[in-house]
Amino acid sequence: MTSSSSVAGRHATDQPPHILVVRNDKLGDFMLAWPALACLKAAAPEAKISALVPAYTAPLAQQCPWIDATIIDPGDGAGKAAQRKLLDRLRDERFTAMLTLFSTPRVGWLGWRAGIPRRVAPATKWAQLFYNHRIVQRRSRSAKPEYLYNIELAEALLKAAGRTPAPRPTPPFWPLPPGTATARRESIAAELALDTRAPWLFLHAGSGGSAVNLTPTQYAELAMAVDSRLADQDLHPQWLLTAGPGEEPIARELCDSLGARGLQAVVLPPRQGLADFALALTAADLFIAGSTGPLHIAGCLNLPTAGFYPARRSATALRWQTCNDESRRLAFSPPQEAGESDMAAIDLEAAAAGISALVHRRVAATSES
Repeated sequence: MTSSSSVAGRHATDQPPHILVVRNDKLGDFMLAWPALACLKAAAPEAKISALVPAYTAPLAQQCPWIDATIIDPGDGAGKAAQRKLLDRLRDERFTAMLTLFSTPRVGWLGWRAGIPRRVAPATKWAQLFYNHRIVQRRSRSAKPEYLYNIELAEALLKAAGRTPAPRPTPPFWPLPPGTATARRESIAAELALDTRAPWLFLHAGSGGSAVNLTPTQYAELAMAVDSRLADQDLHPQWLLTAGPGEEPIARELCDSLGARGLQAVVLPPRQGLADFALALTAADLFIAGSTGPLHIAGCLNLPTAGFYPARRSATALRWQTCNDESRRLAFSPPQEAGESDMAAIDLEAAAAGISALVHRRVAATSES
């Protein structure tokens, strides 16, 4: 068996940094890695950054301005041939460093076998044995936002390489060319016959199978309360309901419920893939969802967001905070005395007041610009 030290010796010492960043789990987790990727590029702009991601998030990795190349991870369930092919690819790329934001034994083993000389990961579980730079974070305490934990790991890699981290980048972590949002809004308006002058409130009622979320009935109550408050200010929002794969029936049911109550609501038709869906969100004046991938896409785009979170320690609003500006971020959870996943205990009237105030500020700022 080839040792990691002998493979590492074949890496050129004078080549520009080539960094492998691993975030190969869910969509929301991947979007919260973008601040760390931006951190790496800010401190080492000459570096080539490759991302190891699952096929599902690859379309967004290919859109990320901080990623130069994408490598598809076949996953834990792939056979030996696929794992061997991935290992050969990692060896051929001659990486100078590896930053693992989500550590598993398989990925750690691959990085070690590929001979990547500098390997950084959280000091958690026995997978850390494959890394030569282990960072103690104790993420299970949920004392910081996930994206900040990721930034700290990126800074640890830079320091291990003898570099001084640059000042931390600020939102948006997914910057887009000027006019992108306007073009998307006009395109969707033409597609669905919508009024571009009205506030557009996107609402994603699905959970992606992982997040505890409000029920469609609760979302209908919330939308009614928000709509009523905005109507008092002579603002009449357009509700656009989004859905992930398999979630379309939920969106249609909610749309019918809102329509029956007199609200202007439509279901956003399926887009041409995940990247097209993500860019469609730029048309929103505010995005409402549980702690799901789409919410974190919106945060990365620095859109105003309203997120609904359980009180469970591993899933708190602090831990899974969106990475947009603080002034554009709202979060709602059950009170401490309620059950940790008792989303029915969330005060929807208070949430509606906060959301309508944020929409009003957004509309006022837009009209002044």
